[in-house]
Amino acid sequence: MGMLRTFCALLLNSFKRVFLIAASRTIVSLSLVLIFEPSFLAAEQTNKSTRSPSITVEVSLSGQTMKVYQSGVATHEWLVSTARQGKVTPNGAWTAKWLSKNHKSSRYNNAPMPYSIFYNGNFAVHGTYQVDRLGSPASAGCIRLHPKNAAVLFALVDAAGLKNTTISVVN
Repeated sequence: MGMLRTFCALLLNSFKRVFLIAASRTIVSLSLVLIFEPSFLAAEQTNKSTRSPSITVEVSLSGQTMKVYQSGVATHEWLVSTARQGKVTPNGAWTAKWLSKNHKSSRYNNAPMPYSIFYNGNFAVHGTYQVDRLGSPASAGCIRLHPKNAAVLFALVDAAGLKNTTISVVN
């Protein structure tokens, strides 16, 4: 029995040494990474927050067109309808403010405004069912798109985030 006890004690001490050596190597490795690469953890966090592309929407009032850029690369060009005579679609550049997938107008008899991207007060980019009027001024001031195109743009903005989306309207 004494010999078995001695053998078990030696075996236990060997396991302790192996475990301590492995543990200390791991601690040394982690310490070296943190000492020599202090930006390691911050860089990982930054990469996660910067993965979303920026979205830039450029609307031409004279051309009644919209160009969509993802991180500076043109990806879509569509016909739009902006303000008809007597109404105004304001010029300028804005960050998108809020999204509403199935919006109804509170100003124009609950008119459907699918895939709305609001950017300046009551002004929004949204789908329209008057697709035959796209390419010419027809709205009360909003920027109208074909519903399928509005759905695409809505998804892009939703994925990129409002703060990463700019709506620009030029003559």
